[in-house]
Amino acid sequence: MIFTHDTELTLRAACVLINSNRVDGEQLGDTRALDDYLDGFGWTGRRDRDAAELASVQQLRERLGRIWASAGDEERVVGQVNALLADTDAAPWLTRHPEMPEWHLHLASIHDPLWQRMGAEMAMALADLIRGGELRRLKICAAPDCDAALFDLSRNRSRMFCDTGNCGNRQHVAAYRERRSKDG
Repeated sequence: MIFTHDTELTLRAACVLINSNRVDGEQLGDTRALDDYLDGFGWTGRRDRDAAELASVQQLRERLGRIWASAGDEERVVGQVNALLADTDAAPWLTRHPEMPEWHLHLASIHDPLWQRMGAEMAMALADLIRGGELRRLKICAAPDCDAALFDLSRNRSRMFCDTGNCGNRQHVAAYRERRSKDG
């Protein structure tokens, strides 16, 4: 494992959140879809299940997308992550749950608004990535027709295509056909 379990899970959750409106249209269009996303990643704590909560998570999604897009500029990302930590009033504390017995950090009260808890945890996971010198693991899909975010966990940081749209296979097939047309 490259990162702690909670850091890796949170960065995966951030990536899925960003992609929830980049591939196949809006995937977080209602509170039920938001609940499904949250349940899929085990988010705990307060849920208001209203339009305001949904809108605040969608705003967080856009903010995270800007961080991903800036990954090549470490100073800029650090500023964005620090601003997100400040805006969420992050206050770290160690905890563990029966379903996840390893110690991990929570950065906001379970009573804080959802976007605040999510933003704090995602900002801290990004901070871990930066501190480890691994910011280059945040990427945008290299397929010319895709702008999905990806979190590269490959050993040599060589992943170029997302999992959301079969982009890697499509690009490899296109390259193969191009080579074949030049040979024939």
